[in-house]
Amino acid sequence: MIEVRIEREGRYRYRIPRHGAMRVDAIFYASPAIARDLEAEGGQALQQLVNVATLPGIAAPAVALPDIHWGYGFPIGGVAAFDPRKGGVVSPGGVGFDINCGVRLLCSDLTRDDLEPRKEALADALFRLVPAGVGSERRELRIGAADWPHLLTRGARWAVERGLGDPDDLEFIESTGALPGAEPDRVSARALERGGSQLGTLGSGNHFLEVQYVEHVYDPEAAEVFGLFPGQVTVLIHTGSRGLGHQVCQDSVDRMLAAARRHGIELPDRQLAAAPIESPEGQAYLGAMAAAANFAFANRQVITAYAREAFARVFGPGSSRLRVLYDLAHNNAKWEEHGGRRVLVHRKGATRAFGPGHPDVPAPYRAVGQPVLVPGDMGRYSYVLAGTAGAMAETFGSSCHGAGRRLSRSQAKKVARKNDAVAALKRQGILVRAATRATVDEEIPEAYKDVADVVEAVEGAGLGRRVARLRPLIVVKG
Repeated sequence: MIEVRIEREGRYRYRIPRHGAMRVDAIFYASPAIARDLEAEGGQALQQLVNVATLPGIAAPAVALPDIHWGYGFPIGGVAAFDPRKGGVVSPGGVGFDINCGVRLLCSDLTRDDLEPRKEALADALFRLVPAGVGSERRELRIGAADWPHLLTRGARWAVERGLGDPDDLEFIESTGALPGAEPDRVSARALERGGSQLGTLGSGNHFLEVQYVEHVYDPEAAEVFGLFPGQVTVLIHTGSRGLGHQVCQDSVDRMLAAARRHGIELPDRQLAAAPIESPEGQAYLGAMAAAANFAFANRQVITAYAREAFARVFGPGSSRLRVLYDLAHNNAKWEEHGGRRVLVHRKGATRAFGPGHPDVPAPYRAVGQPVLVPGDMGRYSYVLAGTAGAMAETFGSSCHGAGRRLSRSQAKKVARKNDAVAALKRQGILVRAATRATVDEEIPEAYKDVADVVEAVEGAGLGRRVARLRPLIVVKG
């Protein structure tokens, strides 16, 4: 058991007071059930949160959201903001290896009753048209040398300009689908090689495409603003920057370790490798990270085009326009203003959740707050939330990103051997199309916390409010 002193400040809010090398307090949010899970796993994720609080220039507090679990350096579900005026740092571990892993929700005009007679056909069409798996690729989208600078700076817009989407899609993507400050020259040849055949592919692991339906509406006003209604068919896409982003992180870690030593930064964990934001190493990483994030935005845009093609083949052209409700990132570092300070906010397994009236929320949604998309597991449900003023005040405008793992992949495989997960899900009315059984076994519902517990804590703490619950009907995995 890792010992950290914890003070409970409410039903869902806990504080770890500053002690030792910590520069700020740490705050984490959890339901009673999640708090028990954190204690049972020995407090490793909370120790990582304490470690983050020791980094130079961190703005109070270091934050962890209810889907917290152990990660590389930073806990997954972690948020930390750094002030360059106080020697603030940037850390690849605070973003993660899958840069701009994120989710996009598409809304159709179809209802569940429209879908059911053609569900098998749609599942097959999506599996054919949306490449999935570690080695999946769509070769006609191989990227040429002349394409890379435009793709890595323009992100989703690059795909739209090539007919893979509508200009209106861009309004409903975080940062309109492209982080500023991307420097394609900072991306290594090896990263380009790894990403060159992967644009428009899901990948493996916990990445997926799900066809869902709106099972329940909690907030009719916000649901109407978002264009959601009971029984509506939706599509949730979860993927990121694939091998390109992984390589960008890998390329940066050793350089950051050397930079930390050179700048006298004491690291409680070498996985927290960091450099001052304004140092050459910090600037190089930020330029490469933004480029990788833009690759991920383009990736989800291309997959959207493939999903639209599948729906058109099954339901006929124009039968469902699959409007983009929103697209947001889970893993990135962004310049934002909080508390009157310009800070670099690291979100790792956390999403932006800006409240009503914020100028960065798309104008049609501004009165109710930013949509926050919270995937669950493939056997239960996902949620749509709305950002709140509470998140702006408490968590640097951040909320949870999903259910959060409770079993490792190897533990999940052991549990899965006792059952046929695909058959069990089919009995629930959920069709699974996957490249390998191994991926399904690693991602069984039992591997994850109940996302309802996560959402309970988020809403109870005032960091978001429930708008709608979505149930899966079709799952496509690598």
